[in-house]
Amino acid sequence: MLFLLFFILALAAVAYGLEWLIEQPGSLTLDFAGYQFEASIPVAVGGLLLILAATIVLWAIIMAALRMPGRWTGGSRLKRRDKGFDALSQGLIAVGTGDAARAKKAAYVAERLLPNEPLTQFLKAQAAQLAGDRRLAEETFHKMTLKPETKLLGLRGLHIEARRRDDADAAHHFAKEAHAIAPVPWAGAAMLEHLAAQGDWQKAREAIEASLAAKALDPQTAQNLRAVVETAMAMEKERDHPHDALHLARQALKRRPGFAPAAVAAARVLVRHGDRKQALKLIETVWATKPHPDLGAAYLEALTGESNAAKLARVEKLARTAPHAPESRHLVAEVALSNRNFAKARDALAPLIASGRHPTAHTCLLMAEIEDGAHGPSGPVREWLARGSRAPRDPVWIADGVVSKHWLPISPVTGRLDAFEWKPPPDSAQHLTEEGAPNIPAAFLTRPAEPVALPSGDVSGEAATGPSA
Repeated sequence: MLFLLFFILALAAVAYGLEWLIEQPGSLTLDFAGYQFEASIPVAVGGLLLILAATIVLWAIIMAALRMPGRWTGGSRLKRRDKGFDALSQGLIAVGTGDAARAKKAAYVAERLLPNEPLTQFLKAQAAQLAGDRRLAEETFHKMTLKPETKLLGLRGLHIEARRRDDADAAHHFAKEAHAIAPVPWAGAAMLEHLAAQGDWQKAREAIEASLAAKALDPQTAQNLRAVVETAMAMEKERDHPHDALHLARQALKRRPGFAPAAVAAARVLVRHGDRKQALKLIETVWATKPHPDLGAAYLEALTGESNAAKLARVEKLARTAPHAPESRHLVAEVALSNRNFAKARDALAPLIASGRHPTAHTCLLMAEIEDGAHGPSGPVREWLARGSRAPRDPVWIADGVVSKHWLPISPVTGRLDAFEWKPPPDSAQHLTEEGAPNIPAAFLTRPAEPVALPSGDVSGEAATGPSA
C-alpha cells in the first residue's frame, strides 16, 4: 500500500514537472558543423529522451548478440549435465537392483558426461564390483583416494576389497588410514576387529575409548565391548596374573551385569585361589537374574570335594533363586541323576514336560537318562530319545553360523568382536573345533587347570560384595 502511494506521488510530481517545463518560454539553439538547430524547450527535452532510449535499446541488442554463443554453450552444458546426472541416477538404481550390464553402461555414460563428478567414480566402482571385475574396482577406488572429497569413500572400498581377498594386513592399513582422517564407525570397528584378532586387548580398549570419544559408538555398545575385552583379558591372565584377572572380570560384570563369561572367569579364579565361598556367592548373585549353564558348571566345579547329597542341597538352593528358569531345573536334574535320585530328577523336570509344553532336546535326553537309570533300557527310554531328535534345540554359543562349546570374544569367521550370542542354533550351524578356529587365540581354546596362588590382601574383600560392587 505504501509503495502504491509513493508511486502515485512520484507520477504526479513528474507530470507537474513536465507541465511546468512545457509552459516555460524560450528555445534551445544548437550550432554544429555549420548547421544551426533551433527547437523549443519541450521538443528539445523530448528529442533528448528519444536519443537516450535508442541508445539503451541499441546497447541491449549489442550485448545480447555478444552473449548468444555463451548462452548456446551454457544450454548445451546444462543439457549435458542433466544427461550425466540422469545416467548416474539410472546407474545407481541398476546397482541396487543387481543389473550389472545396465550399471556398467550407465557408468560409461556418466564418466563421459561428468568426468569430474565424485559420484561418477563411485558408480564406476560399484558397477565393477557388481560385474566381478575386482581389478577395475580397486583401480577406481584408488583414484578416489587421490581426491580429498572422495578419499574416505575410496579407502572404504579398498578395505572391502582387501577383506574379500582375505588380505587382513591391507584391510587394516586402509582402515587405519581412514580412521586417521576421521573416526568413522566402519574404520573404528575394523581396527577393533584387527586388534582383537591379534589378541592385543589393551590397544583394543584404547580403540573403543577413541571411538566413544568421537561418538562413533553409542555408550551402551561401548560398555558391552569394554566388558567383552576385559573378560578376554581376564581369561588370558587367569594363569599368570590371577589378581589382575579377577579385577578385570569383576570390572566386566560392572559394565555388563549378568554377563556369564565374566562371572565364570571370576569364579574360576576365586576357586583356584581357594576362596570357594566367594565364588559360590558370586555365581548365586548372577544366577538370580541371568541363569546360564556355564554358571552352573562353574558352580559344580566350586563344589568339588563335597558329597553328592551336599551338592544336591546346594544346587537346590541355587535353583530357588530362579525357580522358573529351565537352567535351574536342568542343573538340579543333572546333580540328582549323578546322586541316583531319580525321583527328584523327574520332579525337577516335571514342569518342563507337562502337558502342552514342548521340551527341548536336552530335557528329553535327561528324561531318557532318568528312565534308563530307574528302569534300564525300555520303551520310555526309546520314546524320549525319539522325542529328543525332533525337539527344539537348546541355546548354544553361536556366531556367524558357528557353534562353540565355550564363549569366545570374537567370531572365528569374521573376527567381529562380541559376536557370540546365547541362542538356539539354526539347522545349518557348524560346530567349532580347535583345528577350525584360525582366528581365535589359543588361550580361549584351552582352560588352565592347575591351582595357583593369588596375592593375599584385598582380593577376597573385593569379591565379597558380589558383581555389583
